[in-house]
Amino acid sequence: MSPINKGKLTKKMLDKTVQLIQDVYLSDSRPWVIGYSGGKDSSCVVQLVWNALTKLDKEQRNKPVYVITSDTLVETPAIEHHLATSIEQIGTAAKEQGLPIQTHIVKPKTNDTFWVNILGRGYPAPYSNFRWCTDRLKIQPTTVFIQNTVAEYGEVVILLGARKAESNTRAQVMDRRTLVGESLSRHNDLPNAFVFTPVEDWTAEDVWTYLLNSKSPWGFNNRELVTMYRNAQSGECPLVIDRTTPSCGGGRFGCWSCTVVARDRSMENMIDNGEEWMRPLLEFRDFLTLTQEPATKEKYREHRRRSGRVEWAKTEDGKKLIWGPYKMKWRYAFLRQLLQAQEDIREHGPNPNAYLIQPEELHKIRQLWMHEEGVWDDPLPKIYEEVTGQKLDWAEDDFSGMGGAEHQLIQEVANEFSLPVGLLTGLFDVERNHDGMSRRSGIYQEIGKVLRKDWRPREEVLAELAAIQKEEAE
Repeated sequence: MSPINKGKLTKKMLDKTVQLIQDVYLSDSRPWVIGYSGGKDSSCVVQLVWNALTKLDKEQRNKPVYVITSDTLVETPAIEHHLATSIEQIGTAAKEQGLPIQTHIVKPKTNDTFWVNILGRGYPAPYSNFRWCTDRLKIQPTTVFIQNTVAEYGEVVILLGARKAESNTRAQVMDRRTLVGESLSRHNDLPNAFVFTPVEDWTAEDVWTYLLNSKSPWGFNNRELVTMYRNAQSGECPLVIDRTTPSCGGGRFGCWSCTVVARDRSMENMIDNGEEWMRPLLEFRDFLTLTQEPATKEKYREHRRRSGRVEWAKTEDGKKLIWGPYKMKWRYAFLRQLLQAQEDIREHGPNPNAYLIQPEELHKIRQLWMHEEGVWDDPLPKIYEEVTGQKLDWAEDDFSGMGGAEHQLIQEVANEFSLPVGLLTGLFDVERNHDGMSRRSGIYQEIGKVLRKDWRPREEVLAELAAIQKEEAE
């Protein structure tokens, strides 16, 4: 058959793919879950499935197809808007056309979000060897949806826009799959879940040829995808369903806060192509990236881990301190810059109601600061009001009025008796957290945790580190 365009995609190849989708759909009663990231590959799969279903008789379209997209809450604002708009269009059009397609947006739990972990718990910004964000922001929310679907139906088929031509790594991963029949493979981690990649043998040229010569059935203009890719000069972040799915980074557009790579060339290109309003995002991301540098860790990080222990690591260069969470003063600074960036993009960007950090995240961070970090003077509402000029409906903390004055009194007592102030505030926080409980059996374990922490001052630990390094050098 003649090619549809100048690309390699032929009508015969397209018809074969559509027929394969129909055959797999009709072969069993397992529902489908399509991972939709809003980019070219996942858009291609959704559109192919849509067109394949419309060619079936109505009585044959008897099992649901769930189109799910993952909102990490730190998506690039332009991509977040595109995802929200397109997923709504898909759901509305499917209902109007009588197709068994439902749409869902999955999000991380508030306790697991990027900013709750960075600001609330002081997690270091993600880097290549510590990508704690991928599991919490992408894998877990998607896994929960798939597990719930499996619980309801017994088994599920997951459709992805993965293609072997994307990279040698992707091809190797796909070739190592355990195939079930000719078209499905078993999911690496989820029992009773199978994976179907209908365009795995297509090239990027094939995908673009199809999208630009086939009208979107839900009313989207596929040529807008071309503009989005051209402005970012990048690829898309895939929907991550397990740890074998390549993480974003390099030139891909995805999370604006991603610090896994040294430079976010995608966001840089967007700014160069006229999206100047995104500059505060890039500047903040670059600031977070700077805190990963070995030479800066002493400046930004605590000398104790979150467990309260001082820990060491053996490296080729000798024994080194394993730095802990971000210092509180820097978490305050991060929050101020984040809120200011939010104000800036609301004023200069396309969405005056854009959120970089959700109100529920702010409430959770405040809770963590007060009840895990011993920050009794409650600075978060003050910071929020100073930057935004607004107040949120903050929950009142009713623990006997404990606050900055009480913390100052404990500081004076600690100084008088040469005790670490953190030890005393930690013990008070244990009491605070158990106040009013009918059973307090766990309080002794919590007290033990506080007492077992390494309360040596920072100067003493750094002096020990210097002595170790001097000894190893000699």
